[in-house]
Amino acid sequence: MLIAIEGLDQSGKATQARQLRTRLEHDGRKVHLLSFPDYETPIGREIKQALHGERDFPPAVMQLLYVANRFEYKPRLDAWLGAGDIVVCDRFRASSVAYGEAQGLDSAWLDEIQRPLPTPDVTVLLDIAPATGVARKSAGRDRYERDLALLERVRDSYRRQAAKQDWVVVDGAQTKEAVTAAVASAIHARMSLNT
Repeated sequence: MLIAIEGLDQSGKATQARQLRTRLEHDGRKVHLLSFPDYETPIGREIKQALHGERDFPPAVMQLLYVANRFEYKPRLDAWLGAGDIVVCDRFRASSVAYGEAQGLDSAWLDEIQRPLPTPDVTVLLDIAPATGVARKSAGRDRYERDLALLERVRDSYRRQAAKQDWVVVDGAQTKEAVTAAVASAIHARMSLNT
Protein backbone atom coordinates (compact mmCIF):
# COMPACT_ATOMS: atom_id res chain seq x y z
CA MET A 1 0.00 0.00 0.00
CA LEU A 2 1.23 3.47 -0.94
CA ILE A 3 0.03 6.30 1.29
CA ALA A 4 0.70 9.91 0.31
CA ILE A 5 0.47 12.75 2.82
CA GLU A 6 -0.09 16.05 1.00
CA GLY A 7 -0.55 19.68 1.98
CA LEU A 8 1.08 23.07 2.19
CA ASP A 9 4.38 23.55 3.99
CA GLN A 10 3.92 23.54 7.77
CA SER A 11 0.67 21.57 7.49
CA GLY A 12 2.22 18.77 9.53
CA LYS A 13 3.02 16.33 6.72
CA ALA A 14 6.39 15.18 8.06
CA THR A 15 5.07 14.80 11.60
CA GLN A 16 2.01 12.85 10.51
CA ALA A 17 4.00 10.65 8.12
CA ARG A 18 6.34 9.70 10.99
CA GLN A 19 3.44 9.11 13.37
CA LEU A 20 1.69 6.92 10.82
CA ARG A 21 4.83 4.88 10.18
CA THR A 22 5.25 4.30 13.92
CA ARG A 23 1.62 3.22 14.32
CA LEU A 24 1.75 0.85 11.33
CA GLU A 25 5.04 -0.66 12.49
CA HIS A 26 3.50 -1.17 15.92
CA ASP A 27 0.76 -3.14 14.15
CA GLY A 28 3.46 -5.41 12.71
CA ARG A 29 3.64 -3.95 9.21
CA LYS A 30 6.87 -3.30 7.29
CA VAL A 31 6.87 0.42 6.48
CA HIS A 32 9.16 2.66 4.43
CA LEU A 33 9.01 6.43 4.87
CA LEU A 34 10.01 8.82 2.06
CA SER A 35 9.96 12.60 1.93
CA PHE A 36 9.92 14.51 -1.35
CA PRO A 37 11.82 16.33 -2.53
CA ASP A 38 14.81 14.38 -1.27
CA TYR A 39 17.52 17.04 -1.21
CA GLU A 40 20.30 14.44 -0.82
CA THR A 41 20.10 13.12 -4.40
CA PRO A 42 21.76 14.89 -7.36
CA ILE A 43 18.40 16.10 -8.63
CA GLY A 44 17.32 17.02 -5.12
CA ARG A 45 20.37 19.24 -4.69
CA GLU A 46 19.37 21.18 -7.84
CA ILE A 47 15.87 21.63 -6.43
CA LYS A 48 17.24 22.89 -3.11
CA GLN A 49 19.46 25.43 -4.85
CA ALA A 50 16.53 26.66 -6.94
CA LEU A 51 14.29 27.03 -3.88
CA HIS A 52 16.94 29.18 -2.22
CA GLY A 53 17.55 31.43 -5.21
CA GLU A 54 20.80 29.90 -6.42
CA ARG A 55 19.21 28.64 -9.66
CA ASP A 56 16.52 30.24 -11.80
CA PHE A 57 14.39 27.56 -13.45
CA PRO A 58 10.97 28.25 -14.99
CA PRO A 59 7.96 26.46 -13.43
CA ALA A 60 7.90 23.61 -15.99
CA VAL A 61 11.57 22.80 -15.34
CA MET A 62 11.00 22.87 -11.57
CA GLN A 63 8.14 20.40 -11.87
CA LEU A 64 10.20 18.16 -14.15
CA LEU A 65 12.91 18.17 -11.48
CA TYR A 66 10.41 17.30 -8.75
CA VAL A 67 9.03 14.45 -10.85
CA ALA A 68 12.55 13.24 -11.71
CA ASN A 69 13.38 13.26 -7.99
CA ARG A 70 10.51 10.83 -7.41
CA PHE A 71 11.62 8.71 -10.38
CA GLU A 72 14.99 8.29 -8.65
CA TYR A 73 13.07 6.15 -6.12
CA LYS A 74 10.85 4.24 -8.58
CA PRO A 75 12.87 0.97 -8.54
CA ARG A 76 12.76 0.91 -4.73
CA LEU A 77 9.08 1.85 -4.65
CA ASP A 78 8.22 -0.93 -7.08
CA ALA A 79 10.24 -3.46 -5.07
CA TRP A 80 8.76 -2.45 -1.71
CA LEU A 81 5.19 -2.40 -2.98
CA GLY A 82 5.77 -5.68 -4.84
CA ALA A 83 6.90 -7.26 -1.56
CA GLY A 84 3.68 -6.17 0.16
CA ASP A 85 5.29 -3.43 2.26
CA ILE A 86 3.65 -0.11 3.09
CA VAL A 87 5.23 3.08 1.78
CA VAL A 88 4.33 6.41 3.38
CA CYS A 89 5.33 9.49 1.37
CA ASP A 90 5.53 13.05 2.66
CA ARG A 91 4.45 14.55 -0.70
CA PHE A 92 4.09 12.61 -3.89
CA ARG A 93 2.43 13.02 -7.28
CA ALA A 94 -0.31 15.44 -6.24
CA SER A 95 2.14 18.11 -5.11
CA SER A 96 3.47 18.56 -8.65
CA VAL A 97 -0.09 18.95 -9.91
CA ALA A 98 -0.96 21.45 -7.17
CA TYR A 99 2.16 23.61 -7.39
CA GLY A 100 2.43 23.33 -11.18
CA GLU A 101 -1.23 24.16 -11.75
CA ALA A 102 -0.90 27.11 -9.36
CA GLN A 103 1.88 28.43 -11.63
CA GLY A 104 -0.18 28.07 -14.80
CA LEU A 105 0.97 24.63 -15.97
CA ASP A 106 -1.45 22.14 -17.49
CA SER A 107 -2.66 19.63 -14.89
CA ALA A 108 -3.19 16.93 -17.55
CA TRP A 109 0.49 17.23 -18.57
CA LEU A 110 1.56 17.08 -14.92
CA ASP A 111 -0.46 13.89 -14.49
CA GLU A 112 0.85 12.37 -17.71
CA ILE A 113 4.55 12.81 -16.94
CA GLN A 114 4.00 10.99 -13.64
CA ARG A 115 1.95 8.12 -15.06
CA PRO A 116 4.81 5.55 -14.71
CA LEU A 117 5.06 6.28 -10.97
CA PRO A 118 2.92 4.21 -8.61
CA THR A 119 -0.52 5.64 -7.84
CA PRO A 120 -1.19 6.15 -4.13
CA ASP A 121 -3.78 3.82 -2.63
CA VAL A 122 -4.68 6.55 -0.15
CA THR A 123 -3.93 10.26 -0.25
CA VAL A 124 -4.37 12.33 2.91
CA LEU A 125 -4.64 16.10 2.52
CA LEU A 126 -3.70 18.07 5.63
CA ASP A 127 -5.62 21.22 4.80
CA ILE A 128 -4.43 24.53 6.24
CA ALA A 129 -4.67 28.15 5.15
CA PRO A 130 -1.41 29.72 3.94
CA ALA A 131 -1.53 32.14 6.89
CA THR A 132 -1.47 29.16 9.27
CA GLY A 133 1.77 27.99 7.69
CA VAL A 134 3.30 31.44 8.13
CA ALA A 135 2.25 31.51 11.79
CA ARG A 136 3.96 28.14 12.32
CA LYS A 137 7.18 29.16 10.54
CA SER A 138 7.81 32.84 9.89
CA ALA A 139 11.57 32.81 9.17
CA GLY A 140 13.68 30.87 6.69
CA ARG A 141 10.86 30.33 4.21
CA ASP A 142 11.79 29.36 0.63
CA ARG A 143 10.55 31.20 -2.46
CA TYR A 144 7.30 29.23 -2.65
CA GLU A 145 6.61 29.55 1.07
CA ARG A 146 6.88 33.36 0.85
CA ASP A 147 4.29 33.66 -1.96
CA LEU A 148 0.94 33.56 -0.15
CA ALA A 149 -1.09 34.14 -3.32
CA LEU A 150 0.62 31.15 -4.93
CA LEU A 151 -0.03 29.05 -1.81
CA GLU A 152 -3.73 29.94 -1.93
CA ARG A 153 -3.87 28.64 -5.52
CA VAL A 154 -1.97 25.51 -4.44
CA ARG A 155 -4.52 24.94 -1.68
CA ASP A 156 -7.36 25.35 -4.19
CA SER A 157 -5.74 22.77 -6.48
CA TYR A 158 -5.29 20.31 -3.61
CA ARG A 159 -8.95 20.71 -2.68
CA ARG A 160 -10.09 20.15 -6.27
CA GLN A 161 -7.93 17.03 -6.54
CA ALA A 162 -9.26 15.77 -3.20
CA ALA A 163 -12.87 16.16 -4.30
CA LYS A 164 -12.29 14.37 -7.62
CA GLN A 165 -10.20 11.49 -6.26
CA ASP A 166 -11.82 10.60 -2.93
CA TRP A 167 -8.92 11.67 -0.73
CA VAL A 168 -9.01 11.82 3.04
CA VAL A 169 -9.15 15.52 3.99
CA VAL A 170 -8.10 16.42 7.54
CA ASP A 171 -8.22 19.90 9.08
CA GLY A 172 -4.50 20.49 9.64
CA ALA A 173 -5.17 23.49 11.90
CA GLN A 174 -6.25 21.16 14.73
CA THR A 175 -3.87 20.06 17.46
CA LYS A 176 -1.20 17.54 16.43
CA GLU A 177 -2.95 14.91 18.53
CA ALA A 178 -6.32 15.49 16.85
CA VAL A 179 -4.72 15.36 13.38
CA THR A 180 -2.85 12.16 14.29
CA ALA A 181 -6.08 10.54 15.51
CA ALA A 182 -7.97 11.59 12.36
CA VAL A 183 -5.24 10.32 10.03
CA ALA A 184 -4.90 7.00 11.90
CA SER A 185 -8.67 6.46 11.88
CA ALA A 186 -8.95 7.20 8.15
CA ILE A 187 -6.00 4.96 7.22
CA HIS A 188 -7.33 2.12 9.38
CA ALA A 189 -10.73 2.40 7.68
CA ARG A 190 -9.16 2.39 4.18
CA MET A 191 -6.90 -0.55 5.03
CA SER A 192 -9.90 -2.51 6.33
CA LEU A 193 -11.69 -1.92 3.03
CA ASN A 194 -8.67 -3.22 1.09
CA THR A 195 -8.33 -6.50 3.02
